[in-house]
Amino acid sequence: MPKSLKKMWKFLGSGFRTGAADDDPSGVATYTITGARTGFNFLWVMVFVVPLMTAIQEMSAHIGALSGCGLAGNIKKHYPKWLLGVASLTLVGANVLNIGANISGMSGAVNLVLPIRIEVLAAIVSAAVIFITIRFSYRKIASILNWLALSLFAYVLTFFLISSDLKGVWLEILKNGLIPHLPLDKNSLVVLFALLGTTISPYLYFWQASEEAEETREVRHHIKICRFRSVSEKRLGQIDADTRFGMFFSNFVAFFIIALSAVTMHQAGIFNVETLRQAAEVLEPLAGQYAYMLFMIGLLSSGLLSIPVLAGSAAYVLSEVFNWPASLDKKFHQARQFYVVLSGAVLIGLAMSFVGISPVKALFYSALVNAAVSPLLIILIIHMAHNPKIVGANRVRPVVSALGYIGFLIMTVGTAFFMLTL
Repeated sequence: MPKSLKKMWKFLGSGFRTGAADDDPSGVATYTITGARTGFNFLWVMVFVVPLMTAIQEMSAHIGALSGCGLAGNIKKHYPKWLLGVASLTLVGANVLNIGANISGMSGAVNLVLPIRIEVLAAIVSAAVIFITIRFSYRKIASILNWLALSLFAYVLTFFLISSDLKGVWLEILKNGLIPHLPLDKNSLVVLFALLGTTISPYLYFWQASEEAEETREVRHHIKICRFRSVSEKRLGQIDADTRFGMFFSNFVAFFIIALSAVTMHQAGIFNVETLRQAAEVLEPLAGQYAYMLFMIGLLSSGLLSIPVLAGSAAYVLSEVFNWPASLDKKFHQARQFYVVLSGAVLIGLAMSFVGISPVKALFYSALVNAAVSPLLIILIIHMAHNPKIVGANRVRPVVSALGYIGFLIMTVGTAFFMLTL
């Protein structure tokens, strides 16, 4: 590998991994459904949402880096207990639902290739995730996660492969990617809400804050205190650059999953994605008879990327609430409660994957849940990012704050609409 690429690879941190984890099985399913149901109509969302999600993630990262503590720890120290309870239960509940949906999707994808009962595959996947996160240090896991993220480029490559045979497709993409237009029918608006939920996902806020806090404590050698400690401008700049690249990567891949689904399904008259087999067929132009194999690898990779993040962020939250030692770099005996919570989140998710909902529907519904719980957490993050006890004088720039408020308003309106349509 050239030195420049090695340097860039080493530079990629929690911001990149957070962005890559956003394209989890729930995300892949939601993007595929979006393309099938609405064609190119919502491509603009993936462009315009980048600054919104980047702003929220930057605020989360700064909170963690400047306080040496994650979001839950800061809420516990500086805000009312009832708010801590609501935020923690909301996040943990949404994460467990996501884990269950992702396990269901991963085992269903493997079942396309290997004729083994889905329940058995789900148990194997869950056991593998628990073993990997307990057995290996976070540094080793992080290195693997960075490589796994590259498997998501299969969707981008597939689209570029078939686009040369499609007259006028790039003009359509340019038009729909840059000019917002909003279909007002109920089904399209529900898809839009799910799209926002799987893109601006609550677990990403908590995960990145905890990871930046852990990296800061490692460098500064101080304990978790949940109070402002100065961090160099250079370090904050690195965090921002890493976060921006991660969010761009996430939405770049999502953009082409939607576009690919629009071309291979919507334009072929297929408007509903009911099975994982249908979702896998969008990769046939690239992989032919190996499309199911490639889909399985991609979904397994994105699941192995996201489930440790989902379970880990839930474990970080409860560990901060109860003052337990917490770190993916600690051995099991050094952070027993942390790993028990992490394993428990995976096992509860496994149990939920057995309820009989189709994997595609479970993945889509989990995106809707993410969207519904986002507003409260976003407004909390904005407030913490302006709290001098947490960030000192390093308050977020006005433009970042404004983008955060826009994200909050959009998710609040979307949640209200969704509740009214139930």
